[in-house]
Amino acid sequence: MNTSVIGYPRIGKDRELKFASEKFFRGEISEAELRDVAKSIRREDLLKQKEAGITYISSNDFSFYDNVLDTAFLFGIVPQRYKDLGLTDLGTYFAMARGYQGDKGNVKALAMKKWFNTNYHYLVPEIDDDTVISLTGSKPVDEFVEAKESGVTTKTAIVGPFTFLKLARFTGTKKIADVSGILTSEYVKLVSALAGKGLELIEFDEPYLVRDLNGEDIELFRNIYSEILANKNGVKVLLQTYFGDIRDIYKDVTSLDFDAIGLDFIEGKKTLELVSGSGFPADKTLFAGIVNGKNIWRNDYKKSLDILKDIGVSDVVVSTSCSLLHVPYTLAGETKLGDEYTKHLAFAEEKLAELKDIAALAGTDYESEEAFRKNQELFSGRVNSEDKEVQAAVAAITEADYVRLPVRSEREKIQKDKLALPKFPTTTIGSFPQTPDVRKNRQEFKKGLKTREEYVEFNKQKIAECIRLQEQIGLDVLVHGEFERNDMVEYFGENLNGYIFTEKAWVQSYGTRNVKPPIIWGDVSRKAPITVEWSKFAQSCTDKPVKGMLTGPVTILNWSFPREDISIKESILQIALAIRDEVLDLEANGIGIIQIDEAALREKLPLRKSDWYSEYLDFTIPAFRLVHSKVKPETQIHTHMCYSEFTDIIPAIDAMDADVITFEASRSDLQILDSLKENNFETEVGPGVYDIHSPRVPSVEEIVSALTKMRAKIDDSKLWVNPDCGLKTRGNEETVKSLTNLVAAAKQIRG
Repeated sequence: MNTSVIGYPRIGKDRELKFASEKFFRGEISEAELRDVAKSIRREDLLKQKEAGITYISSNDFSFYDNVLDTAFLFGIVPQRYKDLGLTDLGTYFAMARGYQGDKGNVKALAMKKWFNTNYHYLVPEIDDDTVISLTGSKPVDEFVEAKESGVTTKTAIVGPFTFLKLARFTGTKKIADVSGILTSEYVKLVSALAGKGLELIEFDEPYLVRDLNGEDIELFRNIYSEILANKNGVKVLLQTYFGDIRDIYKDVTSLDFDAIGLDFIEGKKTLELVSGSGFPADKTLFAGIVNGKNIWRNDYKKSLDILKDIGVSDVVVSTSCSLLHVPYTLAGETKLGDEYTKHLAFAEEKLAELKDIAALAGTDYESEEAFRKNQELFSGRVNSEDKEVQAAVAAITEADYVRLPVRSEREKIQKDKLALPKFPTTTIGSFPQTPDVRKNRQEFKKGLKTREEYVEFNKQKIAECIRLQEQIGLDVLVHGEFERNDMVEYFGENLNGYIFTEKAWVQSYGTRNVKPPIIWGDVSRKAPITVEWSKFAQSCTDKPVKGMLTGPVTILNWSFPREDISIKESILQIALAIRDEVLDLEANGIGIIQIDEAALREKLPLRKSDWYSEYLDFTIPAFRLVHSKVKPETQIHTHMCYSEFTDIIPAIDAMDADVITFEASRSDLQILDSLKENNFETEVGPGVYDIHSPRVPSVEEIVSALTKMRAKIDDSKLWVNPDCGLKTRGNEETVKSLTNLVAAAKQIRG
């Protein structure tokens, strides 16, 4: 069998793209130098896949920031405010991604949202009534030609027009139907341009097909691809889907003139049933996604080979279930994890070998093959994974453990009397800038170059400075700054039993933001108090309330690589009990406001609405309540969520029974406000008044305008004032200016 990779990581195995991009942003290297780094990364990634013997390798899977943004830029879908800046093409591109503040103007970035059910973020294209859709770019063609010059013949992968239109934001009177024909025609021109350069196979990525689709959606899809397939120009067309099954449109897809169809057999619950039950056309190639592109555990060859048997299709290509963008590069750099751990793991490079093994074993008497026998030995058991006490604690949870008393409306009165905060209280989400000296202190302590006493003393000094700064700015509820934390999930994982950690397993979250998810190896429990020492010290530095800062169980799970041998529900409940211990210890040590961040609550929500409650919300929402249900009425519980679409699950979020929730809102132009009002949202709320993922400083007038819009939809007694997210990635100067303007805006509104 042949093999295929939908897409490959593109940050560089040592994060070369991140560091080069940041140098470019600071003016330390030229655009040409940045492009050279990108070209080097692309070449290395292509050759790695070629050496591994992969048949179908993608080009155009690289991006400086995001592939959806690339597609918008390719077809000239650039809002006028960015064109007016008069920047270079790459400068305009980055302005759309990051915003721009400088001598040419001051504009916000495009909205940013989660890519389906992953922790990757995409930029939301904007289409207004004046948008002229036209194939103005050449990136897919250029990268196909570049790959050929490197000795690699690729398939070109691109976000498909159906998914692009369904993800785009229409800001004027035009709707999808008004522009779909024009966009489709431009895609046809792209196919023609690629055909002229010798392309043999184009991959249209259409993950939106795994969502709930109605008749209008299906008609749109058929109209788009009927035109594209009628104008293939000799190029074969692969329709690639992932993150689920295409039950709503399977018959329509298989009836069209695609040369190949890619289906996900990992997350697609009904994919095997669709193929074996409804049949698969004999004139098409099936790209079978059976190597998991989202998790890092070794593939069970028996399960994969059984799927290939059951499919009953003769022309099959063994593929990844989705792009390998969502896993780290290679295990080669992991020198500290022993073989008892690493032999169970597979990053992108190792998954290439798995694809080749499965393709070679398929159709043979594989049980006698050495590769198969060695693989099966891995699944006979793992070391150090079970904790009977943890399992017993989870089994002992009762319904009463999920209920906090008294009810929220009564707690609200008690908390307002105790805290005596002004109207429109101001706060931040948690972290303050992680400056080079902060990172150096943490690294030296980890390397043994600093004693624990020296490490703690440095952090306490930074905390004291941070508290003084917030007091000077005039914030009402303070934070300690999180200078001891490398990452909001990795930090907690390091202080919990059941986790293992990597050295270089970086994964792109968005743009230059890379994360290193910890791995849940076994049953999870708390070793000892985690944050109490820092929060207690911070509170001793001020008379104002200081929030205790925790990460919630759902986010800890969703931003880790989870186990596959127990259910997600059981893992989350284990983590919830561990974080509950921390909440109660913070309260016992005088911390009266505790924030339990659930930034990733929406992330693993099933893509089909019919599965939302039965497979996710019915246990994640109670798990959050489990964490805080035992605190006193006067203890105020906050939570935070960002960069996802929350409007359709507002009732579930209200049911988390927090006292205050802060949302990302500024990039999406406060669209969440209508949903809060329509659902009679009871929780006090702080929609973010400015975007922290952009380097620009918001003016007082801009924040006042945002607050004025909020007051029209949210009762004054329930409205908080805060940024979108934590300030870890920002610089000190812009942070101080932004927060100063935030406080000034709140005071102006109070007046």
